[in-house]
Amino acid sequence: MTHKKIICRNVPDEINLPDSIHPVLKRVYAARNIQSSKDIDYSLASLLPFNTLTGINDAVLLLQEALEKNNRILIVADFDADGATSCALAIRGLTMMGVEDIVYVVPNRFEYGYGLTPEIVDVALDYDPGLLITVDNGISSVDGVRRARENGVKVLITDHHLPGDNLPDANAIINPQLAGDKFQSKNLAGVGVIFYVLLALRATLKEQGWFDKKGIVYPNLAQLLDIVALGTVADVVPLDKNNRIMIAHGLKLIKQNRSIAGISAILNQAGKTLSTLTASDLGFSIAPRLNAAGRLADMSLGIECLLTDDGQTAKEIAGRLDELNKERRLIQGEMQEQALIVLENYLEKASGEISQGICLYNPEWHQGVIGILAAKVKETFNRPVIAFAKESDTREGDAQERDAILKGSARSINGLHIRDVLEDITRLYPDLILTFGGHAMAAGLTINESQFSTFSNCFDDVLKNHISLEDMQDVCVTDGELSANDYSLKLASEIQSAGPWGQAFPEPVFEGQFKVLDKRIVGGNHLKLRLQLNDNDKVLDAIAFNITDEDWPPELEQILTTYRLGINDFRGNRQLQLFIEYLKPF
Repeated sequence: MTHKKIICRNVPDEINLPDSIHPVLKRVYAARNIQSSKDIDYSLASLLPFNTLTGINDAVLLLQEALEKNNRILIVADFDADGATSCALAIRGLTMMGVEDIVYVVPNRFEYGYGLTPEIVDVALDYDPGLLITVDNGISSVDGVRRARENGVKVLITDHHLPGDNLPDANAIINPQLAGDKFQSKNLAGVGVIFYVLLALRATLKEQGWFDKKGIVYPNLAQLLDIVALGTVADVVPLDKNNRIMIAHGLKLIKQNRSIAGISAILNQAGKTLSTLTASDLGFSIAPRLNAAGRLADMSLGIECLLTDDGQTAKEIAGRLDELNKERRLIQGEMQEQALIVLENYLEKASGEISQGICLYNPEWHQGVIGILAAKVKETFNRPVIAFAKESDTREGDAQERDAILKGSARSINGLHIRDVLEDITRLYPDLILTFGGHAMAAGLTINESQFSTFSNCFDDVLKNHISLEDMQDVCVTDGELSANDYSLKLASEIQSAGPWGQAFPEPVFEGQFKVLDKRIVGGNHLKLRLQLNDNDKVLDAIAFNITDEDWPPELEQILTTYRLGINDFRGNRQLQLFIEYLKPF
């Protein structure tokens, strides 16, 4: 295992939190800039207001017109879990408002690529929509919006990706990332954006007496927060207070078995216990199964799972999603082995020194899995990674030699905004990248196959202007050490309940030195340990997932480790357990 630097989070000198909160949890909160009880007030009344979103009134007017005229509304969704949840939320929410004619299209990534392309607009036109709504995409779809508008279709874009220099000429755009937008949270996922649009529409319709006039039960949009929670966690956006409020209420619905049939069915398929569910379970149990549909087949399957209210149908779809996810894992495993062989050969030639960034390509790789591959390689080497797969072949005239298009999926490390890097490459080398877009931590792009080596070199050069090798040192950030009395089910339960934890609001990780009393492999590749606190008789169970003991000497007696304080709930028997994040001999 690669050695890492362990550093402790800074904690303010003064912590103004109630005495009812455990001292360790106070310390954890303070290190995450929680300054008062107000910062952990997750009541729905604490949600940010919708009226500060730029263009929200225009969006509501478009939706009102479609409602009053009974125009067909067509949703164009992205093909990931955020896109699927956004689509399902839009359909369920608008139906609750009284929309009777609503359909959706989700581009197949292998045929149409990402976003509202002119080609997917041509497909949409066959449905004869009066209003086209994008969810989790559209902010870069200049040509697609133009095609729709030229054909007399009004367009409402709801997105959360960073806009480029040129905005599409849509009838309305809702995106908290727009320049000058005053919405205080820039961290909404796509599903969060469409949720806010629904909130604004409901408020206007209520004010105008729409629900009374139509005999419609006033929509309780809070009932849809399970879908919002799933999409928000799945898209790994920063969990600021506003996102945590929505996730907390969504989790509550799921844990009380009041969720939609599809979410319940997938959790059941994954063997999860509702009462102990956490936000990370949404990200690790549901999201991969939904994403498998978009990666290997058609995300319509995932959307249908989120739309059905029939338990048996949901169960059948969940089973198919599970099979797709198993297939995805096999493909990913093979690709990861190939990638690591390439990198090991590279490191051997480079005397163990790795460059600023890593670009990988294999013509046999599956384009639906390269994002996960990039993430895994990034975790291994703590370098920004772009994995490429062949997307399609293009021919520009008979005299041109065929040049395949490569689709790249980028994953970044802390301290590096990967989209800014791609933007710099485009500025310095205008013809190198064909298309790109994304976030700080993840992005997508396309290049010509013949340009792969050139791009790899440029990527490495431009990275040097953004981050140093010293800043790329792999570190474990912890919340310090625990005293012997802190190792308790009570504290573990309080930490579990104190979330939701996630991106930019990480679950507490502690550090400590332990004597190893026993170690063995369980489940094929997990290291099970019995540890004793130094200078104390307390003995603790611990487990390190996906780590074997092959590299550890048999006489290993002392370790330095970072870990999460958790609960092993096996057949109703709750026991304290340390979940090891990192360990090394001491």
